[in-house]
Amino acid sequence: MKYCSVRGLEKDISFKDVLFRGYAKDGGLYMPQTIPFVSEDKLKEMKKFSYSEVVKMILRLFIDESEISTDDLNSLVKSAHSQFEIPEIIKFAKLNEDLLIAELFHGETLTFKDLALSVVGRLFEYFLKQNNKHTIILVGTSGDTGSSAISSVRGLQGIDIIVLYPKNNCTKIQELQMITFTDSNVHCFAVDGSSDELDAPIKKCFADFELVVKHNISSLNSINWSRIAVQIAHYFYLYLQLCSQDESLEVIVPSGAAGNLTAGLLANLMGLPITLVASTNSNKCVSEFLRRGEIKTGNKAHPTLAPAMDIQMPYNLERLVFLVSNGDFKLLESFGSAFDNNRNIKLPDIILNKLKEVIIDAESFSDDVITNTIRKCWQENSYRVCPHTATAVAYHYKHKKTRGSIRVCLATASADKFPDALISSQVPPNINSKIECLFKLDKKFVRMQVGENWFSILKNKIEEIGNQYSVLAS
Repeated sequence: MKYCSVRGLEKDISFKDVLFRGYAKDGGLYMPQTIPFVSEDKLKEMKKFSYSEVVKMILRLFIDESEISTDDLNSLVKSAHSQFEIPEIIKFAKLNEDLLIAELFHGETLTFKDLALSVVGRLFEYFLKQNNKHTIILVGTSGDTGSSAISSVRGLQGIDIIVLYPKNNCTKIQELQMITFTDSNVHCFAVDGSSDELDAPIKKCFADFELVVKHNISSLNSINWSRIAVQIAHYFYLYLQLCSQDESLEVIVPSGAAGNLTAGLLANLMGLPITLVASTNSNKCVSEFLRRGEIKTGNKAHPTLAPAMDIQMPYNLERLVFLVSNGDFKLLESFGSAFDNNRNIKLPDIILNKLKEVIIDAESFSDDVITNTIRKCWQENSYRVCPHTATAVAYHYKHKKTRGSIRVCLATASADKFPDALISSQVPPNINSKIECLFKLDKKFVRMQVGENWFSILKNKIEEIGNQYSVLAS
């Protein structure tokens, strides 16, 4: 399996090289050059697979044996999944009104990001040990990705991680889950800006090819292809657990940067009979793009009860277009240039219609709807949902499912992480000891304030870490 930039400049790249890169040289994202197909016979064979077995099977399709042996891949996944608090990794809740929820949040930081990042962190460690190298992982987060990324690599030799998060646009618990990691290889920056604004200095760093090569800079955002690859597995697992041979699966996906949607679209193209619905908060970029094929610039993300979705420029939209455009690099180059330069975008109808064949609908929901949905779910089922999950449940309450399909809502984070949203919805929060202890721990972070040169601060930190490692290595 080889990889390319969606904009066409780079081709025939190995999995290992893609793992250790963020953006491609042309500013695009990496994707596999061919999409493997899983036959109906193979799906039947997988019917009794555990979640871990599904992950191993999916990764084997995207990583050549010459890069990681099957034995090493199996050990790596086993180690990653030992962190989860339930042995089955993913749990299902069947509620009334035909409401089915897949709980993807039983990892170390109580978010679905743990499903992928627990594995990706070990992929990094595996290759770094082989080559006795050091890497600097650069992450921008709107909330949950930061803590999950840190958890996956904290204390690992050969890895430093730098995380930028929006100081006033994530919850207190999300913040504490990042800044209470005081390991020497963890570096958190609290940015006085939005998620989109903090992405700008990060992308500028990745565009500095000399800096990237010198310090071996990579990412654990869904910029990184390996994270998308692991997320494909949970779509296969959901289908295998929930559907008989003649049934299809409709998955309602709470969507921020659209990485999870990308994984779902890939699962469909690999032969899985699923369709997707994207649910978002009142930051409507994803839903407007998937409904009308348009991105209108000039809109800043505004804070909501579902902060992981407070995004107006989701970079994985470029991957979605790549997957349905049959490798039209001219289109992708134009799309990417408009995206990079903050220009309005309008997809050709033929591309939009191909997207709609799989992502059959998209809808955004206000904070009022999110609050009412959290309350309704509790009143009718005594079941707590987080604000992000509530957007999926709100769609389920509003729209009947497709005939002949099984429908499942993805629960992307534990409601325990959002007590304020629960209280405002008149739902009693659950006391979670893992969260309660955060308030007593030491904190470590640096501020990036309005008016400062965030790129210079970030670049200087990268140089400082890289130079320290060079001294130690020598």
